Amino acid sequence: MTRKEQKEERRKAILMTALTLFVEKGYYDTRITDIAEAVPMSTGLMFHYFKSKEELLLEVVKMGAEGTKSLRKGITPDMMAQVQPDQYLVGFLRKMLSYAKDEPWVFHMFVLMGQARRTGMPEESRQVALSVDIVDDTAGLVAKGQKDGIFHGGDAKLMSRCFWASVQGIMEEMAMDKDMKAPNPEWIVGLLR
Repeated sequence: MTRKEQKEERRKAILMTALTLFVEKGYYDTRITDIAEAVPMSTGLMFHYFKSKEELLLEVVKMGAEGTKSLRKGITPDMMAQVQPDQYLVGFLRKMLSYAKDEPWVFHMFVLMGQARRTGMPEESRQVALSVDIVDDTAGLVAKGQKDGIFHGGDAKLMSRCFWASVQGIMEEMAMDKDMKAPNPEWIVGLLR
């Protein structure tokens, strides 16, 4: 392994360790020394990778934002027009839950992204987390489903927000209970029908 590869591997270990600790202990209760000890490495060496805890949080949140974008990558408006909104959402959730079961850190990322959106978190990280807006995208699908008679009536944006709040809650539960089985995506989409 080259020196560059070792450095990248260590950087990734720091990010994943920070993600886990930020979720398990909370951002403000996690100290840089906690992360360094868990990696393991000296605190001084950690500062060669990240200048501060705020910078580390920002990098983790950026990873989460990129991950959300990659889940939606390759989904074109034409493709969405060919699939019924409810089946699109079922397929999306199935893909997301399957990926999260294979890569358990995804559950932690989902939780952290929800936490990072809250007032009181470092503002730059908060803004990156807020830039990932799947509620509006999904509201368009809900409106289409309402027009097609698939989803019940109501405020499409509010319905989308409630749908994603349910998903957020499920991901939080699965992050805390490693043995919890993924629910059937049909049940979750059933909230909209």
